[in-house]
Amino acid sequence: MTTIKEVARRAGVSIRTVSRVLNEHPHVAAATRERVLSVIEELDFRPSAAARYMRTGQSQLIGFLTDEVAQNAFSYEVIVGAQQAAWENGKLLFLLNTGNDPQVEVRAINVMRDHQVEGIIYATMYHREIKHSQFPADIPTILVNCFADDRSLPSIVPDEIGGGRLATETLLRHGHRRIGFVNVAAQEPAPLGRLEGYRQALASYGIPFDEDLVRYVEEPFEGLATSTYDCVLSLLQMSDPPTGIFCFNDMMALGAYDAVRKSNLRIPEDVAIVGFDNVEILAAQIHPPLTTIELPYFEMGQLAIRMLLGEVEMVRDGRPVQHVMECPLIVRKSV
Repeated sequence: MTTIKEVARRAGVSIRTVSRVLNEHPHVAAATRERVLSVIEELDFRPSAAARYMRTGQSQLIGFLTDEVAQNAFSYEVIVGAQQAAWENGKLLFLLNTGNDPQVEVRAINVMRDHQVEGIIYATMYHREIKHSQFPADIPTILVNCFADDRSLPSIVPDEIGGGRLATETLLRHGHRRIGFVNVAAQEPAPLGRLEGYRQALASYGIPFDEDLVRYVEEPFEGLATSTYDCVLSLLQMSDPPTGIFCFNDMMALGAYDAVRKSNLRIPEDVAIVGFDNVEILAAQIHPPLTTIELPYFEMGQLAIRMLLGEVEMVRDGRPVQHVMECPLIVRKSV
């Protein structure tokens, strides 16, 4: 491995001058800087990370801790967004996945502390509340897709209410007045928020909320499409069936598509469908392609890095900032 001493000898300068070039010190002659950089490239010199930390007090590492996100293709974009923003700012992500094991989580945080990370991003697969006490007070921490029970840490979460409202308004704007909603039966921010958005959109059009038009799925993730099929089939067999259906997520929209076709109806001519998540490998490939609400995972990852680097405020009026990010409409052909 090439050392800084060899670079200095080959370039005919002092070790201190090489160090100044590496740290972009302004008081280095242009010709000298160019010569040193040429030698660095020629010798493929890489400064020691440990030495750089001793010199600057910065590891250039940002810890990225997940519960299940790293194993999930749908929400992997949050990692990609964070990685891109970190790289653009000369930082690297130190990614650890806990598998939702509290003991592994504690060990992972200790490992990140040992590596002197400059901050920690903690991201969850599902939008939920977490305990704040598991995180060290001396390391800046940002929560993504989750929030602390006492709001003592800054967080970034999707606007579930706004997304549910937008999905329902999309159907309303296309003339639908009987709109079904197939939701997940869980007391969590996503199903509760999307239901509230659905109710708000109906109210804004003067349409009373009808509990009979709402169905709940209690199956695990793998059974969502099958259970949604049964729910939508029951909606379409009503004496006054809905002409538009809002599904909690894109996977459930698959079941809705099957139920509509089983009923010898067409999408979108007879029944319009809106999903949620924008899982492109699914939503863009089914026929007709699914109109859906996008969870802004990529943007959430990028914002987390910007907050840790001080580009976006983490504290406002003495309290940690709780960012709520807009979920945009992705228009395709199912409405």
